[in-house]
Amino acid sequence: MTMTSLPESLIATLPGDCYTDPDIFRLEQEHIFESMWFCVARSSELARPGAFKTVEVGRESILVTRSRDHSVRAFFNVCRHRGAKLCTEESGEVKRAFQCPYHAWTYDLQGKLIAAPNLTKMPDVGRTEYGLVNVHVREWLGYVWVCLADNPPSFEEDVIGDVVARLGDVAMIDQYGIADLEVGRRIVYDVKANWKLIIENFMECYHCATIHPELTEVLPEFADGYAAQYFVGHGAEFGADVKGFTVDGSEGLDRIPTVSADRQYFAITVRPQVFINLVPDHVIFHRMYPVSADRTIVECDWLYLKDVVDSGKDVSHSVELFDRVNRQDFDACERCQPAMSSRLYAKGGVLVPSEHHIGAFHDWIHTRLGTRQPQ
Repeated sequence: MTMTSLPESLIATLPGDCYTDPDIFRLEQEHIFESMWFCVARSSELARPGAFKTVEVGRESILVTRSRDHSVRAFFNVCRHRGAKLCTEESGEVKRAFQCPYHAWTYDLQGKLIAAPNLTKMPDVGRTEYGLVNVHVREWLGYVWVCLADNPPSFEEDVIGDVVARLGDVAMIDQYGIADLEVGRRIVYDVKANWKLIIENFMECYHCATIHPELTEVLPEFADGYAAQYFVGHGAEFGADVKGFTVDGSEGLDRIPTVSADRQYFAITVRPQVFINLVPDHVIFHRMYPVSADRTIVECDWLYLKDVVDSGKDVSHSVELFDRVNRQDFDACERCQPAMSSRLYAKGGVLVPSEHHIGAFHDWIHTRLGTRQPQ
């Protein structure tokens, strides 16, 4: 059966090589990860001037730090002298400056070149001109977002716009005060699957009754196969006897007092690599770091009221539900990844009606890469 003869209930997916071809992955690195706003860190990880984190964004290593005026700065993690990687550690803290371990070119927290061997004998070398190269940066929801593009797209339209398109307005997410919450638990998952498989999985709930028994006990409507993201502004209701977003439906932790939706779950996809999950007492914030066509690192934060974290309350019971959901989802994605190379999947698969919104995601991919105009 060709894709042109599909029944009306089905629409075609991306072809298999979109999930396996290194050349397509390089196009995604260039036209998606290196061109869009990309979430790289929790702001609290850069609490003091000199605190830094290095992250891979597409094909580039990016150095993110907090400067002495307490603003967040981001730079290409490349020394301007001979191109050595400036910071080789994933995170740390410097007192006043970053020094290249190769020839000791030294840069302050604003990226300005402040010292180098024999620099005083080179008065024509501009301290700013030969400083670190800036990357555009924003802080929102207590996270740091960077964009490598020379002329970045509108943060309001692209990032905040994805949240508004899902929830109906930005006031809904503002209720959760995400910037003021604290990280109660972080789990990093190494998923042997293409990043798009992970997004597609997160966007639909056709699989929920099959692989998420604990989730459908807490959110019974998910057993019908329609994800909460399918409808603008809709939040999945807790089951009648469910008291909290926990594996057994028991009471959770202290509820966020400004949240009006006291028995609902909301899921949001912020392209290209963030998932946000909202429940009454905490927020679950995923960031994906695509490593290769068949491998993705997912960093997941469970965020709670500051008093909950500071008091030392055990959040394990709260974390357990979505940790199970994550592991179930990532296992499913890893089962799909090998089949993307199968001759049977060369032209792709199909989406049922409750998954048709994934087709819009596929059209978006084609538009970003310039590979096909959406139908």
